[in-house]
Amino acid sequence: MTHFYHSLSAEVYDLDKPIGHSFGDVEYYIERLASCTGPILEPAVGTGRILIPLLEQGFHVEGVDSSPEMLAICEKHCKNRGLSPALMKANMESFTSSTKYEAIIVPTGSFLLLHKRDASIQALNNFYQHLIDGGRVIIDLFLQTDLVLEQPTTKTWRTNQGDLITYESKTIKVDYLHQYTISLGRYEKWKNGALIQTELEQFPLRWYGIDEFKLILKEVGFQNIVISSDYQYGKEPTNANQTITFEATK
Repeated sequence: MTHFYHSLSAEVYDLDKPIGHSFGDVEYYIERLASCTGPILEPAVGTGRILIPLLEQGFHVEGVDSSPEMLAICEKHCKNRGLSPALMKANMESFTSSTKYEAIIVPTGSFLLLHKRDASIQALNNFYQHLIDGGRVIIDLFLQTDLVLEQPTTKTWRTNQGDLITYESKTIKVDYLHQYTISLGRYEKWKNGALIQTELEQFPLRWYGIDEFKLILKEVGFQNIVISSDYQYGKEPTNANQTITFEATK
């Protein structure tokens, strides 16, 4: 049976990208949201790596995630810091809220987990409907530049309790027509040399052309689209390895 951000993968995410860790995105989002006085939503909030620094800066941020394990870690980190944001288990494309948000943000490429085109467009329409007039969406994307099949990679992490978690991943499918890959990952947790937990995960990732995603945003109804790279606002990307950020208004 395969899992998606369940127990071990959520634990590894928290070990690999702890609260306070930034790729330049934490500072960027604080700067881009500086004018926001109303509510902000982060779909795919994960463990709270972006959410918590924003809350600590005084922003009113709520979170949505489809993984209860990720949400549990996020809640724990928030509680430890005396924070109590509204967190909801739901999918990006189907969450509902009575709140209209001043901004909706999806950092670090999490939007690409919606590997089916219909679901991704549904999510963008859902974002649009949940924004106030003049509200903004900010979404990070990246291109897939290494599409090698069946070539495994391995990583390891040591937990705070001294256990060892290993992870082996390989791309098992590249769908060039529909623009997504599927990777198969295997997590194993070891204690004193004995295997105590294992987890399989199918990890999908979509990719978009820059102009393609800009056109999709326009078709949904977004305007004033600004494309940035490597968290430098308004700087157009110049190579395929950069993080690409789209910002647009309703």
